[in-house]
Amino acid sequence: MAPVPQPTLLSPTELSYLHTSLSLTPPIRPDARSPTTFRPLVAETDLLPSANGSARLCFADGTEAIVGVKADVEKTAGGENIRGLNDEEGNSSEDEDMGGMGAGDAGMRTGEGEDRWVEVQIDMPGQRDDDAMVVFLAQMIHEGLVADGGLRKRMVINRRWHWRLYIDILLLSPPHTYPLPLLSLTTHLALLSARLPAPISRNDEDPLFNDDWDASLPLYAPTSISPEPSSTPATAPRPPITLLVISVGANIFFDPTHSELAVADAILAVTVASPPLPAEKLNLLAVRTVDPPSRLSLSASDVGQAAAGSASKEGVWRPKKGGVSRGVLRAMFEMCTERGGVGQEVLDGLERFT
Repeated sequence: MAPVPQPTLLSPTELSYLHTSLSLTPPIRPDARSPTTFRPLVAETDLLPSANGSARLCFADGTEAIVGVKADVEKTAGGENIRGLNDEEGNSSEDEDMGGMGAGDAGMRTGEGEDRWVEVQIDMPGQRDDDAMVVFLAQMIHEGLVADGGLRKRMVINRRWHWRLYIDILLLSPPHTYPLPLLSLTTHLALLSARLPAPISRNDEDPLFNDDWDASLPLYAPTSISPEPSSTPATAPRPPITLLVISVGANIFFDPTHSELAVADAILAVTVASPPLPAEKLNLLAVRTVDPPSRLSLSASDVGQAAAGSASKEGVWRPKKGGVSRGVLRAMFEMCTERGGVGQEVLDGLERFT
């Protein structure tokens, strides 16, 4: 279970008004957005000259994050046992697209790789590195990045060497809402802009790279070419993203604000990635539940009254008891993964910044 967002300072009457507005059909959000509309944002890439990839993203509320991606060459312990590298000619048994770094590119070869080759570190204002919020956010982002295996396969150089990827996330301002979507979207842009030196070594030789940075290869290729002209073209591989979704009654909202989180019946962190073929749904990689702040803000008297079945006062909102219906959860997943849905719109919109 994820750490809860910070509690709001709204009064019970204000919470009741907000919950009623969000429960209407159609719902009315405090900032007049539609349920699926994200807050305006500003983003840029390639702003850190010493990093392999970097990005900065700022939401309209002033919350801002910078992500830097750094890659180092590391020797693989027991590299001869890497799955997918079991032949002597350097051809992988798994012919997956490597975003310009596959078996046919200057001796690079695919393999399964390991999750520990990707490290995520988050620095938040006023938070220790071992605080529960920081640890969970780093684990959630790391879990999504390695869930489908695409990123760790890109880390394999040959049987004896691999790349180790360091993803450093810096939250520049105190979060005005739950920062997971901001950090995930910024990490997505940083990985899209990341480039690695082009290899000039072959097979299991010690890795040598081209010194010309203009010849470097993108970690995620901007396009993907189908091996057969008659077949359906594959989609370009892209890093996954994590969306924060809430439900209030039967209504579903994306990119919730701090006040909307306070009256949410359920909060889900949903990680999705682009599918292999354009006609398919997005891949659902991970789902985490987040306890709404209201679940932990009840006093002892409120709990006692709820257990006794006493009626709530008019104009005073009380958190919902129990769970969320399966139909609402199914609708939340469908809106994230359906073709042309919210998840697809976010992925397509972020690609325009690169």
